[in-house]
Amino acid sequence: MKATRTVLVLFAMSVPALAQNGQPGAHFIENWDVDGDGVVSLDDITTRRGDVFAAFDADENGALDASEYVYFDEARANDMKAAAGRGNGKGLRRASEGMTLAFNDTNGNGEVSHAEFLSHTGDWMALLDRNSDGSITPADFGRP
Repeated sequence: MKATRTVLVLFAMSVPALAQNGQPGAHFIENWDVDGDGVVSLDDITTRRGDVFAAFDADENGALDASEYVYFDEARANDMKAAAGRGNGKGLRRASEGMTLAFNDTNGNGEVSHAEFLSHTGDWMALLDRNSDGSITPADFGRP
């Protein structure tokens, strides 16, 4: 048990170092890896997409309308700008695309319900999982 804790502590300490060294996808993985194992799974993405939805559903009506999407788009643009040059390549652009109103508005009514947003989790993961191994790792970012 003690050895396991030591490995976990060492791993946790190495994650920020990977990001600072320009590890491809580090910014995305830091933000979306819920369980801290260095890999973003479908469960991680589902949890975080739910969190993101809740954060931008300002009126708490269960839908992101066009005005709420303005703030959401601005936040994503600022995040991409802050992550520029950190080895994310096209992976971060794919990540942003999967959060857009156009990508998530299944019924075309100009807003995205919580159910619609979560129903696209697998589609979004497929955009990101460039090597189709079922998880998001640094191998899915940067140059192929």
